Amino acid sequence: MANIFDVAKYILEQNGEWMSTSILQKLCYYAQAWALVWSDGTPLFNEDFQAWRNGPVCQELFDVLTDPYTIDADEFKVGSSECLTPNEKDTIKTVFQAYGNLDAHDIMMQTHSEFPWKNARVGLSKDEVRGRIITKDSMGEYYGSL
Repeated sequence: MANIFDVAKYILEQNGEWMSTSILQKLCYYAQAWALVWSDGTPLFNEDFQAWRNGPVCQELFDVLTDPYTIDADEFKVGSSECLTPNEKDTIKTVFQAYGNLDAHDIMMQTHSEFPWKNARVGLSKDEVRGRIITKDSMGEYYGSL
């Protein structure tokens, strides 16, 4: 199975230029969400997302991003797109085409309007940066209902 670093690397290669790390996190989130829907519940990777104040964040990905604001494929030294199957690459390309044109604010607001993030933030103040895990089950159920 691929990991989040493989997915992030492929997204960065598709983008072809510097990308906001915030956008990268959310594109990985949406790739996972839609993979769960389109592959009968099989995740792209095992890592989880947490409902941080500014949207879904995978702690493992956050920890390897050397610049907190931008990254490109050449600077991202972990992961390999070669670990992805053709079907996984198709899923990621479709997600990139659907969400890749959104700026950081718009994609954040998109995630904030959706049940999985909102549900994982229940009971937390808006000032709390980190949140609870957004379960793969909640992602699959919500996006599968759209």
